[in-house]
Amino acid sequence: MDLPDISAGKIVRINMPSQFVDKRPVDVWLPDSYPSEEKYSVIYMNDGGSLFDSSKIWVNQEWKIDENVSDLLKKEKLKNTIVIGIHNNGMKRASEYLPEKALAFLPDSTKQLLDSLIPKGYLADNYLKFVVTELKPFIDSNFEVYTDSKHTFIMGSSMGGLISMYAICEYPTVFGGAACLSTHWIGIFKNNKEIPAAFLSYMSNNIPNPINHKIYFDTGDQGLDAFYPPYQREVDKLMQLAHFDSKNWITLYFEGEDHSKTAWSKRIDKPLIFLLGK
Repeated sequence: MDLPDISAGKIVRINMPSQFVDKRPVDVWLPDSYPSEEKYSVIYMNDGGSLFDSSKIWVNQEWKIDENVSDLLKKEKLKNTIVIGIHNNGMKRASEYLPEKALAFLPDSTKQLLDSLIPKGYLADNYLKFVVTELKPFIDSNFEVYTDSKHTFIMGSSMGGLISMYAICEYPTVFGGAACLSTHWIGIFKNNKEIPAAFLSYMSNNIPNPINHKIYFDTGDQGLDAFYPPYQREVDKLMQLAHFDSKNWITLYFEGEDHSKTAWSKRIDKPLIFLLGK
């Protein structure tokens, strides 16, 4: 796979081996300012193959991460930041991104149906072990970055939003913030309320401490995003019960926006500034 063409910064590709997941490319995006006298915060992004170059993606859409982060850095709206784009594994994407421990809250009948639709099994716990115990130590050792949770973040959209939520719940001492765009609360089925309820039950038991964590959610209301607002409002209630407030949590609703990389690229500045703003 060729490196993505970018308009700002530099890409370093790592073909990352793992004892937990299949080997995959990881794209490390470094801004034009890198290196500098000050170390850099790190944001890990799921679905890393769709971040930089639409010509390399079958849907011809991208997040425009290089343009967006570079612009915010030039305007001095962000702290020094590098981006780690973790490629998904195609057919195993749902297996790796579906929050594994949340499924224990499902009724047996729904769990059995879900099992039949996830033939590769549930791999989210192993995926996060890869990120936390293999990839992060490599990044910490080979790049000029802060290593503490205050400077370490994770972001994704759709099912990538689910695994980002799961990551900050499972590893609150590793990630200080998460951004979950168009979070795919419905899981696999569009009209099944038991899966969103299971995610909510898991979160109610595992949401991190608001004192030292920040969480961003958003959703549109068109296309696949049209299913999300009712469930997102339930998550918003949970965040309030967990004593999150505007300093450490935000949910934004984007009327007229759909479920696409183009939509996410237009609003990526908001979670970036919320998590990494100066």
